[in-house]
Amino acid sequence: MLAAVAVAAVVAVAVAVAVAVAVPALRHRLVRSALRRAGGRYRRRLEALGSDVRLSQERRLRRLLGTGTAGGSEEFQQRHPLGQPCRDEAPVLSVRPLRLWALLPGCWDTDPRLQGSLLYLDALGAAFPRALVRRGTAVLHWSPGRARAPAGWPLPSLCCTPAAAALLPSRAAALRLQLLFALRQRALRVLEAGLPAELHDALLALHTDWPRLAQELELGRLSPQPGLPEGLRDQLQALLSPGAARAAELRAECARGFEGIVLRLWPQLEVVVVRTMCGTERLYCDSLRQADCQGLPFYCPFYQAAGALLGVNLWPTEPAPQFLLCPDWAFCEFLPCLASKEPRTVLLDELWEGREYGLVVTAQPGEYRCRTGEVLKVTGFHKQCPLVEPVRRESQTLSVRGESIPEEQFCQSLCRTLRMWPGACLIDYVCVESSLLGDSSGPCAPHYEVFMELQGLRDLSEGQRYKLDQCLQEDFPIYKSFRFKGSIGPLRLHLVRPRTFTRLREALGSPMPMPRVLREEQLLRLIQGSVIS
Repeated sequence: MLAAVAVAAVVAVAVAVAVAVAVPALRHRLVRSALRRAGGRYRRRLEALGSDVRLSQERRLRRLLGTGTAGGSEEFQQRHPLGQPCRDEAPVLSVRPLRLWALLPGCWDTDPRLQGSLLYLDALGAAFPRALVRRGTAVLHWSPGRARAPAGWPLPSLCCTPAAAALLPSRAAALRLQLLFALRQRALRVLEAGLPAELHDALLALHTDWPRLAQELELGRLSPQPGLPEGLRDQLQALLSPGAARAAELRAECARGFEGIVLRLWPQLEVVVVRTMCGTERLYCDSLRQADCQGLPFYCPFYQAAGALLGVNLWPTEPAPQFLLCPDWAFCEFLPCLASKEPRTVLLDELWEGREYGLVVTAQPGEYRCRTGEVLKVTGFHKQCPLVEPVRRESQTLSVRGESIPEEQFCQSLCRTLRMWPGACLIDYVCVESSLLGDSSGPCAPHYEVFMELQGLRDLSEGQRYKLDQCLQEDFPIYKSFRFKGSIGPLRLHLVRPRTFTRLREALGSPMPMPRVLREEQLLRLIQGSVIS
């Protein structure tokens, strides 16, 4: 009798445990199914909106302006001249609980963030059917002071990394802690980073600190570290448990080297999701693809500018991201790049494939016709909706005599120069105009100074240093003319010690795409203090 009672008790406990485990998994599957269906419905609605983008844009403008807007876009442009540049800030998708009523079709019109995330979940699930499993996504993103939602925020059970880790005041501590929690989950399907540079720096921490990370995994205990407050450390500690087998796997894989390390540590990983691959952030994407993330596709789901969500990438498997500008997310205008000094903006249905335009946005009531400083290239159309590729940021243009060298073209010249330096691999770089240097630039003519971190070379000869200036002259005739006249002095090139740019990104104080032209003296002093050659 006692044996029967004991067996019955064991069975009851087992059933209770099974139910406790199954309920969160079942809830995840049900919510995931509902969100996928809602995403599919909104995608069909987006197809309908794309059949008449002018009408969709006029409706969006009326919602932004409220009453008294019968004149439409023409009257709006007459009343509101082109505004000042938009505030340079990272778009914020604040974390908030999803109410079920928000999935009703009539509630979508006023929430581009929900629309974008539904489209993301639908596109990701269609391209990678196993990507939306419970606790199958790890997020590496630093957002000090205020939470930023992951791409799939309506489905919080996707994430295996604690949201509190992102709020640490120290960028290095936040990324390392998120990496530790990601390492616990061997069956990871999606690795998401706010910026490619964040994934780059998190994996750099893995390169240098894997023995201590393995020890923490093995013991299930966080070690004291700078930038991790004691109270938060205790809170996160409660989420850890010992994992000797996983720690042994981490030690074995890291001891083999770091080429392809991401797929070796997470063999079921399907895709790397990043919030931007634009401009010179591609430098980090290319570096990751060639080394740590070999064999993995990169997917950039959203186009965001001036704090607003403007477009979505519905094709996760395509190597180059193309963003469909959604006509009911913001009212967009475009300045043709080859226009006269007083250009007239064109609207969403007036764009030409292959041309470049400066972006002007009205996304919030009271903030009308803001110049974003972004230049887009139209790569095609999906129905009437343009597909665009961000090509450069106007604030990152080099100019000491009005010669205007855009950041992406400077990067091309720099990479061409590197191919002439055998063994050199570019890790990172920034440029400075001599006006920021003040007296330290000496009595010479205005010029550029370039600070680089290289792998494979510890020093450069004068001939090698001159190659970059020579390539710039070949690529930019106006620059060559000023150099010939002596009104622009020779470019100066400096090498900096390893991890200088990691510290520079921490000093920026907020997550943003890496600036390629420094405008702040504080950042200049930091990089000058790291020069080794």
